Amino acid sequence: MRALTWQGTGKVSVETVADPKMQEPTDAIVRITSTAICGSDLHLYDVLGMYIDKGDVLGHEPMGIVEEVGPEVTHIKPGDRVVIPFNISCGRCWMCSRGYFAQCETTQTREHHKGAALFGYTKLYGQVPGGQAEYLRVPQAQFGPIKVPDGHPDERYLFLSDVLTTSWQAAKYADIQPGDTVFVTGLGPIGQMSARIAKHLGAARVIASDSVPERLAMATRHGIEVIDTGAVDDVPAAVLDMTSGRGADGVIEAVGMEAHGAPLQAAAVKAAGMLPDPIARKAIDTFGIDRTAALTDAFGAVRRAGTVSIIGVYGGQADPFPMMDLFDKGVTLRMGQAHVKRWVDDILPLLTGDDDPLGVDDLVTHRMPLEEAPHAYEIFKKKEDGCIKVVLSPGR
Repeated sequence: MRALTWQGTGKVSVETVADPKMQEPTDAIVRITSTAICGSDLHLYDVLGMYIDKGDVLGHEPMGIVEEVGPEVTHIKPGDRVVIPFNISCGRCWMCSRGYFAQCETTQTREHHKGAALFGYTKLYGQVPGGQAEYLRVPQAQFGPIKVPDGHPDERYLFLSDVLTTSWQAAKYADIQPGDTVFVTGLGPIGQMSARIAKHLGAARVIASDSVPERLAMATRHGIEVIDTGAVDDVPAAVLDMTSGRGADGVIEAVGMEAHGAPLQAAAVKAAGMLPDPIARKAIDTFGIDRTAALTDAFGAVRRAGTVSIIGVYGGQADPFPMMDLFDKGVTLRMGQAHVKRWVDDILPLLTGDDDPLGVDDLVTHRMPLEEAPHAYEIFKKKEDGCIKVVLSPGR
């Protein structure tokens, strides 16, 4: 089959690799019909190469048609249309029984002291081949795959794999109450959907920040008040000005380690990526520092006794936190990988009708065949050609 593979820092290519095979009675094989590029994929592209091997298949936002299932898989069958969650969860361990699917104890990578295994996401999370490919072996298929109906194109359902469920958790973790003001840092795909979901959950005002004109325009179409970070010197001050000096009731930090505005951290991350893998891993594990500009904005913009929901991905072990300010303000912090299956029952009914209450149909800006994936990574990384979200079609 054809698959998008990692070939080195800043380099991916579509190669012919072995078709996946059934290995366990809980496996399924899915023929991929659509698969998206996530902002987290850029971390592998540029930053986390020390945890990935040449030839590894990337991607964790796929959907497709079931081709084969193992004898212990009973809720789906060949021919079913399914979305595959990015985290691989058993659905029955101690953590899964409590809804913490991203911390599944059956698939967690204990060697690296991490949570549940993820598709296409480094040795830290199991080094499981990903979904930017023609076919995907799905472990724990007795629980993971989400069966979806016909009647809408893939893009209506595809983002249950990550973007929609992650954004829903981000909004839920922000403790949004009817009438609240919510501030979202970053208007990439997660920020876009987090802002829309915040409104859906009852926020009276949603304010969001970014510097990319196309992102700002997309958010404005959905009733989001925007702050152009290229036009203001102090984002938290702008939020305070818009909220009578109090700040936002809830803040969703949707940028993570890709934040701009922190040149020293950016240089350190880039330098670590140039080291030999064993040394680079040691550097990241022991003194890694993220670019935290967006996180600083989030802490500055939240009101006293407010909540900050951190959904942007961070990897540093030595990030400086303004603990005195956070403690003084009485801020609640919630964060972590999305527990995908926990939120599906809330979201799926919003997708199946003829209306589109979450604006899912207005997110994808680029649709390309799988063979053009290297170009897609480049324009997504550089935010060129108005690129906000890319969906790839394997096309077999």
